[in-house]
Amino acid sequence: MAYRIEENTAGYLVFVIDRQEKRNAINYEIMKGLSEVIELAKSSNVKALVITASGDRAFCSGGDLSVFHQLETEQEAYVMLKKMSDILYELLTLPIPTIALMNGTAVGGGCEIATACDFRLARTGIKAGFVQGNQAITTGWGGGSILVEKFAYTECFKLLLEAKIVPAHYLREIGFIDELYDGDSTEACERFLENIIHKEIGVLKSYKNMYIRKWEQAGLRRKIDEEVRQCAILWESEAHHKYVLQFLNKKKS
Repeated sequence: MAYRIEENTAGYLVFVIDRQEKRNAINYEIMKGLSEVIELAKSSNVKALVITASGDRAFCSGGDLSVFHQLETEQEAYVMLKKMSDILYELLTLPIPTIALMNGTAVGGGCEIATACDFRLARTGIKAGFVQGNQAITTGWGGGSILVEKFAYTECFKLLLEAKIVPAHYLREIGFIDELYDGDSTEACERFLENIIHKEIGVLKSYKNMYIRKWEQAGLRRKIDEEVRQCAILWESEAHHKYVLQFLNKKKS
C-alpha cells in the first residue's frame, strides 16, 4: 500500500506517504488516502492530524510525473488538479490542528501539501521549494493561493518566482517552517504537540474555526479554483510537455 494511517496514543492521527522508491510522490492512491484520513479525522475525536512520509530523503516530491504525464490536454489536467485542490482545501479547513512533519525534502506539490497544514516541522538540513515554475506551470493544487493568504508578500512571491530549492534554515527565517528538529521525527512531533493535545477538543476547534472563517471571507476557495484553471491552461503548453519529456528521459538514462 502506498500510505499508512496510524493513530498515536496521545490522541492524534498520522498519515504516512510510503512511496520511497518514488521519493514519496503523489499518485491517485495517495489522493484517495488523504481523503480517507481527512474524513476519519472529521468523524473521530482526535485532536490533530500529522502528514509525514517514510524514510529520511523525501517528504514529498510533488505529483508523480510517471503517472500524470498521460494528462496532455487542459481538461485532462484540470480533472486531476481540481481533485487534489479539493483535498487540500479540506485539509486546510479541517477543524483541528494539522502538522506537516517534513522528514525530508519537499518540492513542488510537496510544498503545497505542507502549506495547507497549520504548522510545518522540518528536519534540520532538508531542502524545499516551489519548483513548478521550472516546469513551465504554476502551483495547481491550491498551494500558491494558500501561501499568499498565509505568509508575507515579498518572501512568498520570491519563492514562487525563483522556483528554487532552498535550505530549511532559510524557510525557518522567513516563517514558512515553524520549527526545525534533529533526531527522531516522532519525538519531535510529540514535543511540538504536547501543550496542544492536552487542551479540550472544543477549544482547539473553536480557535481553528476563527481562521477557517477568515479564509472563507477572503474567498480563498474561489482563488484556489482560479489557480487550478490557470495551471491547467499552462499544463497543455508545449513548454510543459517538453519539460515532462526531458524529465522522463532523464529518469530512464
